Amino acid sequence: MKKLILFFALTMILNVQAQQQRPKLVVGIVVDQMKMEYLYRFSDDFSANGFKKLMGKGYTFHNMHYNYVPTYTAPGHASIYTGTTPSTHGIVGNDWFDKTLGKEIYCTEDASVKTIGDGTDKEGQMSPKNLKSTTITDELRLATNFKGKVIGISLKDRGAILPAGHFANWAFWYSKTGAFISSTFYGSALPDWVTQFNQEKRYIPYITKGWDLFKPIATYNESLTDENPYEGKLYNSTAPVFPYNLKEMYDKNDAGVLRSTPFGNNLLADFAMKTIEKEELGKDDNTDFLTVSFSSTDYIGHLLGPRSMELQDTYLRLDQTIADFLVYLDKTVGKDNYLLFLTADHAGAENVNFLKDNKYDVKSVSPKDLVTSLKKYSVATFGDDLILNYSSFNLFFNKDIIKSKGLELSKVKQSFTTFLMSQEHVKRVYSEEDILAASGNDFYLNCIARGYAQGGDLVLLDKPGYIEYQGTGTSHGTPYSYDTHVPLLFYGCNIKKGETHDRKVITEIAPTLSQLLKIPFPNGTESNVLLEILDK
Repeated sequence: MKKLILFFALTMILNVQAQQQRPKLVVGIVVDQMKMEYLYRFSDDFSANGFKKLMGKGYTFHNMHYNYVPTYTAPGHASIYTGTTPSTHGIVGNDWFDKTLGKEIYCTEDASVKTIGDGTDKEGQMSPKNLKSTTITDELRLATNFKGKVIGISLKDRGAILPAGHFANWAFWYSKTGAFISSTFYGSALPDWVTQFNQEKRYIPYITKGWDLFKPIATYNESLTDENPYEGKLYNSTAPVFPYNLKEMYDKNDAGVLRSTPFGNNLLADFAMKTIEKEELGKDDNTDFLTVSFSSTDYIGHLLGPRSMELQDTYLRLDQTIADFLVYLDKTVGKDNYLLFLTADHAGAENVNFLKDNKYDVKSVSPKDLVTSLKKYSVATFGDDLILNYSSFNLFFNKDIIKSKGLELSKVKQSFTTFLMSQEHVKRVYSEEDILAASGNDFYLNCIARGYAQGGDLVLLDKPGYIEYQGTGTSHGTPYSYDTHVPLLFYGCNIKKGETHDRKVITEIAPTLSQLLKIPFPNGTESNVLLEILDK
């Protein structure tokens, strides 16, 4: 009897220890411009060991959404990792107009640092200084007394820098030279292994091989025909059709052409595995964190659109890349030693002309034409151009001119609101006062308020289906489900198999990770968590 009691006691202790085990490595994967729908639409053509493995053996959140606007890349990455929205973390766009400075700034620009590695001066003058709150990766560094390593990698600087946070060991991003670079914010010189990786010029074989279909053409019956009127042209190719001669594009441009092909994702995965190996991530008892942002999906989505064979081919290839990466993690870190999550920084709209040709009466809107009409209205109504800037749905007035002409700002705002509401694509116009007094009763106003930090005097909300973009490809940025609905998959250490269709919001990821890792919350988060994967 005593032996039996001892056996059960030991079993309980082992079970508790297993539940309390921290992963040796956390891998955060962000797929740029990935709609949840792609996991459904392309499912029949995925392998058993990529996306399907994450969904079948991990936990799937089918109804994950962004809860603010604008739904762009930089705010998306910052919100995932800070657990808060742009109004708090400060990254209100990829770039935005700064009223104090009187100019547009880029989300990660930092003139006080310099490029390290084989990149231009401008490519490397980057840091997280514009990020106003801490990230889950920052909190991990603090909680481990800076013993746990944090490294961020991406083709885009913002996709590497913002997830890695303020205290990262390194962030690396891709240069048009074909090399991964960084800035002096992180160190004085690249690690030797990064220099060696760059010297191998691993982008060259991908470019030399070119881009043809990954699978037989009959596989791509979820997409439109290979050449259709809703696609742009890849680096001025004669037509958007397979196969693509990447060598010819490279010779006329630079290694940046790899970004707009699936092989940008492949190169990043190669670099991710080398990072784990050379930095010895997941090799000791201090949890390390690798952030990986796959950006080629966004470049291709913007250029060729969500119904293109090119985009489907990119996701079929990414599925295989993820399958290979999981095998590598199992072998190198250990099957039960890593925690992986996969989500997206935003989703993306259908091409407007595609919708219109199928009898949905919407259209694309040229921001340039909108500004021209605003300036014309301003001169006709007030005798002067009062427009200081229009960007990311935010309209700024030149208050110096308004004051000099003896105009009342409130009346100017009302006049422009009336004009904008007469435009076909505009659903609502909110003033700065409306936004700052948001009460919770207006869903769209709340989305704008969460994304607003020293923003415009007026903020536009377009009607559903309209895009401020060109006629081919697609874009994103609105509070509508086609831009907000993204995947969230958890897999690995301490993650049970399951799924939920309850609505969740993106800011719940970081505090959930805090609970799983048993470390403090990022300092700006509201601390709402995903109970489904915390309940054992």
